[in-house]
Amino acid sequence: MSAFPTRILLATDGSEEAALAARAASDLSDRAGAKLYVVHAWQYLSPPTLPAMAMDEYSRAYEQYEREAGELLEEQAQRLRRAGGTVAGTHLRTGRPEEEIASLTEELEADLMVVGSRGLGPVKRLVVGSVSERVVQLDPCPTLVVRDGEGSWPPSRVIVGDNASEEARRAGEVAAGIGKLF
Repeated sequence: MSAFPTRILLATDGSEEAALAARAASDLSDRAGAKLYVVHAWQYLSPPTLPAMAMDEYSRAYEQYEREAGELLEEQAQRLRRAGGTVAGTHLRTGRPEEEIASLTEELEADLMVVGSRGLGPVKRLVVGSVSERVVQLDPCPTLVVRDGEGSWPPSRVIVGDNASEEARRAGEVAAGIGKLF
């Protein structure tokens, strides 16, 4: 893998933090000449048991949520295009978001995964969970977590954790490449 990513995957949920991550991913894609893919992963949990009458209602609700998820994904891709970005592909995935994102990263052989983070804080993160944190743990490639509002992009510095592993070495190479781009 070169220090400059050739395939970037952006995970979006339509939030403000995801919009900032989209700007970062598009900017990196343009500067590095990399292909940009966009994913929205959603999870619909059904009750453990449903009476036969409720199955029809469940099916309608599922279809509505799936339609809304597809619309959100297309809206995010259109925003990127209107801003001058080039989107190589969009992917709607259903299941646990962090697992679906990591799986797609592997399928696409992405060199960099970009995701926004809300910065929930320790108590909310414990109760609600952090998709971006779990993506970092599961993703098979370096992951750029973008947060802290408009002033955080473009970066004035790039920070990389190092534990002497192969993954940390790869992340350091990508971070150096990002530094060179800016």
